[in-house]
This record gives sequence, C-alpha cells and structure tokens, in this order.
Amino acid sequence: MVTTSKKSERVPSAKVNGRVERSRYTVLTTAFELLSEGGVASFTVDEVSRRSGVAKTTIYRHWPTREALVIDACSRMIAEQEVPDTGTLEGDVTAILEEIAHLLPTANWSFVLPSIVDTAERNPEFAEIHSRIQRGHAAPLREVLQRAVDRGELSADADMSTIVAALLGPLFYRRWFSREPIDVPFVKAIIKRVLASL
Repeated sequence: MVTTSKKSERVPSAKVNGRVERSRYTVLTTAFELLSEGGVASFTVDEVSRRSGVAKTTIYRHWPTREALVIDACSRMIAEQEVPDTGTLEGDVTAILEEIAHLLPTANWSFVLPSIVDTAERNPEFAEIHSRIQRGHAAPLREVLQRAVDRGELSADADMSTIVAALLGPLFYRRWFSREPIDVPFVKAIIKRVLASL
C-alpha cells in the first residue's frame, strides 16, 4: 500500500492556491489598466481575458458578472494612505494636500474616477464604491483634524465634513472642471484660507 505524508498532501494545495492568487492579481491589474484607459463604459471581460491571458471561464468563476469585476478592480483605488505627523495641523494638512495635488494629474485612479462618478448616478453598487473611494481620500484629513482637536488646536465642535470638503473640493474642481494647475501656491492658499476660518 502506498502512503502519502501530510506534507506532500499540502504541497499541491499550496501550488493551486498560489496559481489562483497570481491569476486573480493579473486579472485585477489588467482590469484596472483597462478602466484607466477607457473608463467603465468601454470595459469588457473579453478584453480583460485577451490582455491578461486568463480564460474567460476562469474570470467568471471568480467574478460572476462584469460589474463584479469592475467593482473589485475599483477597490484598488482605496489604498491606505500614510498619515503625516508633523506636530501641527497646518503641517499635516499641507503634507496631505500636496501629495493629493501631485497624484491628481498623474495617478491612474484620477483617470478612472470620473467614469465611476458617472456610473454611480445610475447604479447603486457603483454609488457605494464611489462613496468608499471618497471616504478613503478623506480619511487622512479626518485623522489629522481629530488629532488637532485632541491637542486643543481645533475646537471639538468643528464640522469635520465641511472642513474636509473645503480643503479637497478646490483640488478636485481644478482637476476635473477648470483644469487649471494644481500647484503648491494654490494648495497653500487654500490651506491658509480654510485654517484662518476655523
């Protein structure tokens, strides 16, 4: 009788799991690249399969619908951001906004986001992913604002949502509406005006 050790039994499973994870990563990476190029409207599973080399049957086994794959790919836009700790509210806010100002014209997610906003107007699932993306963008600011409250630098009654909107709104406006430069002088002017009103 041939016996198989527990160790050898685990090896095929580990190999299969590794292969599955690699396929999922490849599909999600390809999907996000396609979204960056053409947005949600022109996104197809056929093209993801062609570019990634992963069979459509395999893709549909993990993501039963096109929408499920798009939403999972969009989740990559909600990466955790480092929260600065300069010791002052102004220093922290400046570090965060200057980083966002750098990313808005260059990061892939900034090219995808307008099509997410458009689709979210008609699709509740996309509305939720859009809300999650926006909460992710605002999270570092909310953290440094709360830290300022804890230090006594900011009133505990301060309206966090309004402050975040006042800081981020002008950057988003310039990126997608006026298309004016989002440069350091502009960022510093926004910060100075918002903090002076607190």
